[in-house]
Amino acid sequence: MSITISGLTKRFGQTDVLRGIELGVDKGELVALLGPSGSGKTTLLKIIAGLEWPDAGRLAVDGQDWLQLAAQDRRIGFVFQHYALFPHMKVRDNLAFGLSVRPRAARPGKAVIAAKVDELLHFLQIDHLADRFPMQLSGGQRQRVALGRALAIEPKVLLLDEPFGALDAAIRRDLRRWLRGVHEATGSTTIFVTHDQEEAFELADRVVVMGEGQIAQIGNADAIHDHPATPFVARFMGATVELPVTLSAGRAEGAGLDLTALPRRALPDGAARLFVRAEDITPMPDTDAPWRIVTRTSTGAHLRLVLRHPDLGEAEAEVPRRAIRAEALTPDAAVRLKIEAGTIFPADRRMQAASVSKLPLTPQKEKTR
Repeated sequence: MSITISGLTKRFGQTDVLRGIELGVDKGELVALLGPSGSGKTTLLKIIAGLEWPDAGRLAVDGQDWLQLAAQDRRIGFVFQHYALFPHMKVRDNLAFGLSVRPRAARPGKAVIAAKVDELLHFLQIDHLADRFPMQLSGGQRQRVALGRALAIEPKVLLLDEPFGALDAAIRRDLRRWLRGVHEATGSTTIFVTHDQEEAFELADRVVVMGEGQIAQIGNADAIHDHPATPFVARFMGATVELPVTLSAGRAEGAGLDLTALPRRALPDGAARLFVRAEDITPMPDTDAPWRIVTRTSTGAHLRLVLRHPDLGEAEAEVPRRAIRAEALTPDAAVRLKIEAGTIFPADRRMQAASVSKLPLTPQKEKTR
């Protein structure tokens, strides 16, 4: 099922939670809504599910106006962060619930429901859990059952709200791979909410970055990571170092900065800001440079350096511990900063970006796996 959202707006009191959302999701696509808390991700998901109603806008699935349908008529599979399993029901009965409560005219027979449940137990690799209660399951097992219950009704659209948020890191990694396999096997049109960049990039065909009720950028993992469209996206993607630079004929210059690795860009001359990740800064020993190393901390494989400029303040760099000349990167050493990649935003046009990265941007719809 394809989804078309246009002009979607939602207010809670005086707060604009969603502002003019425009989004299309193709049939069978897996899309992540990524952003910090309060960005409107879950509200958008609930509107698609029919659990919230917008103040304005349009929501259509395969051309049908879903704002005219009640939640129970939308055939949505919804998986919550905290599972929402019925504690008094065994796994088998939880899986069967969505089918067994359908209106009598649409309800399958008991034998059909039982066969469907057996099929799901096998498909989700939880046959051995069929007769256990939710309290007897681990967090990862509960989430598998929650997904199975959503899939039992053969939903037109599958929605997941922070599906792995309550699990530890190792289980989350395993379940991400498992969920991607389930998606490819079922072909469901799927939208999931997360604040975890790694989760979104690993799972999704496309990622929708949201902030303050708006869509800031849509793209695949490489495009968003290497070419953030706004300062908000750059910061959210980990570009924690912001440096003032001056643009002239497409080249950037900055105090104590080596920017020769950055290609020429078609940007207006004048003041600008360079957004860069700590791992894309290489401090180079230089007795005449204005930057000084303040602290040096080893994290095992890397050195984390805090650097200070007399006028610009502090910045942070992260370099491999075994890098050439790493032994010279000691506290109070003078260094210039070689910038390997970054994103430049003209100071007078904050929403316009020119990204400069190690690899050219190659537009692609599908994520390379």
